Amino acid sequence: MPFFTEGQVRSIIREAYGEARSDADAVAALLYSADELAPLPRGAVELAFGVGNPLRRAALEPGEVVLDLGCGAGIDTILAALAVGPGGKVIGLDMTAEMVERARQHASLAGATNVEVREGVMEDLPVPDASVDVVVSNGVLGLSPRQSRALAEVTRVLRPGGRVAIADFVVTERLPDDVLRSPAALAG
Repeated sequence: MPFFTEGQVRSIIREAYGEARSDADAVAALLYSADELAPLPRGAVELAFGVGNPLRRAALEPGEVVLDLGCGAGIDTILAALAVGPGGKVIGLDMTAEMVERARQHASLAGATNVEVREGVMEDLPVPDASVDVVVSNGVLGLSPRQSRALAEVTRVLRPGGRVAIADFVVTERLPDDVLRSPAALAG
């Protein structure tokens, strides 16, 4: 039985990530090479909350359409935009208005004119059916209160032959109830 309702989960996540600050220089340095970080605005790097580097597995090609679930301040969104080039497009999606605004600002600072950032949730993607070549997600899918629904939405928006690259935490044992009841643990 879940300890939080879906609404409570969304509220906890919005609050945690809307106001969030990260020790991102250390986080980003572990996940990305100096060459990958070089073209990024400092603000995008300072707000990195990822747990991996899904773009390394995504094998992005020029001209592709990419959806970045939980784009945060835009680090993976901008890197994807650089990879797909001006003939491609990247849609960043985040559920917090604060991060949507930051991602837009950072994409603009990076000169990534092929980026569109939308506010929304991964369980109800504001993206047409079969319109995306690649979906990436970095440390976000595990925050969903309805992961099966989120994955169904990913399937819906992918074109035939589309790809998915997800970096996330995996729990292999049951966590203690005090951890499961903790809003701080829920938010990562």
